[in-house]
Amino acid sequence: MTYVIAQPCVDVKDKACIEECPVDCIYEGPRKLYIHPDECVDCGACEPVCPVEAVFYEDSLPSRWADYATADRDFFTAVGSPGGAAAQPPLETDHPVVAAEPSGGSAR
Repeated sequence: MTYVIAQPCVDVKDKACIEECPVDCIYEGPRKLYIHPDECVDCGACEPVCPVEAVFYEDSLPSRWADYATADRDFFTAVGSPGGAAAQPPLETDHPVVAAEPSGGSAR
């Protein structure tokens, strides 16, 4: 299990979670931030600092956003494990689940 960034982050990307992450496992996509499931150490530092409450432990992810757990896993299957987000430019594409979200901010 790992932490997941869900729908409330889409088109918001506050980045407070990036600043708190001690292992640099939160990557930036065009519309959402993504937690690398193999790099995350499950410390939970990212969860309380998210101002839109988009970060969830995978077991606590609301069912309406279940696709976001799959999206983060699938996304990094294609991207691989860059070994730290800070040295990487923002990712060029979002997962199709994120890309399909209507634009214009979070729709809780």
